[in-house]
Amino acid sequence: MPYNLLPYEKKTLKEIKRWKHPEEDGFFGKLVKVVNAPINKAGELVMNTPGVGNVIKTVVSGVTSLCNDAAQFTVRQDAIIEDFKKKGCNVNCIADIPKLELKKIDEVVGYLAAKYKGLAAAEGAATGALGLPGIAPDLISIISLNLRAIGEYCCYYGFNNNLQEERLFAMNVLSYASSAGDAKKGTIMASLVKISRDVAAKKSWEKLEEHAMVVVIKKIAESLGVRLTKAKLAQIIPVAGAAVGGGFNAYFTAKVCETASYLYRERFLANKYDETLIVD
Repeated sequence: MPYNLLPYEKKTLKEIKRWKHPEEDGFFGKLVKVVNAPINKAGELVMNTPGVGNVIKTVVSGVTSLCNDAAQFTVRQDAIIEDFKKKGCNVNCIADIPKLELKKIDEVVGYLAAKYKGLAAAEGAATGALGLPGIAPDLISIISLNLRAIGEYCCYYGFNNNLQEERLFAMNVLSYASSAGDAKKGTIMASLVKISRDVAAKKSWEKLEEHAMVVVIKKIAESLGVRLTKAKLAQIIPVAGAAVGGGFNAYFTAKVCETASYLYRERFLANKYDETLIVD
């Protein structure tokens, strides 16, 4: 590597590269495909039922962008700054975080994923007991919860979650974590890489019209609504119930937190050194 990277940073970049390009033909990859097959079929079955799937999909798609704004608004940057101070870091605002070493930030982040997985599991258990009528509110809750988790990761690694590019990035992180198909994942990752490199290269986002942002987020919300709706609907089908069960929310949240952790750490290093550190 052409940069004077610290050993911990080199190790992190290798981990990120392995995460982006996993061994697809390995045992675990095959197992995931086997488990996902009945879930996808079950979701399709209910989605095609008149008056069921489309109603839930429309509701979820319509409120996702609103969930993003609300979720980011609830992220307490002052609390995050206080966490750094408790660890002895000289941080008075989010803009001070990039001055720290990545290893120290990771220590402060700590068990953030565990906190959100616990919240997701509790929320899923509460709404799951309602059956089909509980799916729409459950989806809205889990989307909001995970967008808030992404917002916290964003701030912990020194980015301002109130900026429009960060809110767009958050939506893409959520969409990537929910995507099952390799082709769709590739398309979403390309968007994430572009945003990451543009921000690292200090490119201006002022030219991005608000209308264009709304259109992009609407498309993400629609596809996200479809994917998550299928997964949640599958829980009420006996053949998939055992595979998904009430643990879907915790499982999904774990994927979201993992995605956010890798991508924001990569962006942190790209901002510190150069945008070329961001791999496709």
